[in-house]
Amino acid sequence: MSEKIPLIFNPSAHAEKGKQFADKLRSFSDRIELYETKDHSHLKEIANGLVSQSYSKIAVAGGDGTINAVIESILSADIELGIFPTGTMNLFAREIGLPLNNLKECWEVIKQGKKNKVDVFKAGDSIFVQVAGVGYDAKIIEETSWENKKKFGRFSYLISAFSVANQDPPVIKVIPESGEIIEGAFVLIGNGALYGPALKLFPEASNDDRLLDVMVFKNQSPTDILRYVSGITFGRMEKTKGIEYVKASRIRVESDTEVPFEVDGELAGVTPVEFVPCDKQLTVFVP
Repeated sequence: MSEKIPLIFNPSAHAEKGKQFADKLRSFSDRIELYETKDHSHLKEIANGLVSQSYSKIAVAGGDGTINAVIESILSADIELGIFPTGTMNLFAREIGLPLNNLKECWEVIKQGKKNKVDVFKAGDSIFVQVAGVGYDAKIIEETSWENKKKFGRFSYLISAFSVANQDPPVIKVIPESGEIIEGAFVLIGNGALYGPALKLFPEASNDDRLLDVMVFKNQSPTDILRYVSGITFGRMEKTKGIEYVKASRIRVESDTEVPFEVDGELAGVTPVEFVPCDKQLTVFVP
């Protein structure tokens, strides 16, 4: 008999549809063993428990934050990861080409058994597999309340984005291993190419080259933000003033005041912070 595959999922993330969702996942195969999480610390407890039971494959249903937490637990254990993208953004799932909104097809991807190795980076005490940010986007996450998210959905981030753009920007210093100091108002760091609602932000990024793609933005006034966004959207990033793009295997980020940073869409701490490659790569099922 084929090995059981534990599947970690957060029923509260699917509101009252949690039970239907669980039944649907169970219907795909009797190999799937569901583990429902109550909150972030319970999720970590479940993931660590499964690692100690020596499973060779673990699956997760959730958004980028849930996937990140599971990766952190399994990375050192050579466990292969299957993903059911059920979050709001699902950036990592998009990056690796997984079918969105089709759980059955995601199960087929795991069954077919094609795998890729993907880089994972450390950011302070956390890890990330897709994207990280220091300053502006982390501040947006920090200022977007749960009530607003419930009320306005994705638009809640736009409301915060405008408010943060009107604040005085910090002075952030990015120091790659070359030692040159790049100053700006905020920084976005990509392991993959995609960011936000599937915007191809880092055109040269590859998530298996052991390199970070780093964009340092000089200012963050509403006018500057609009200019950056339109430049990037229309593929004219290199012609857009006020953006510096570097590749580095590790960077240190410092600032004149404590500035928040995020990893895979979740707040993870404040500056100073170092971004360095993890020793091991993640093995993930891909189409």
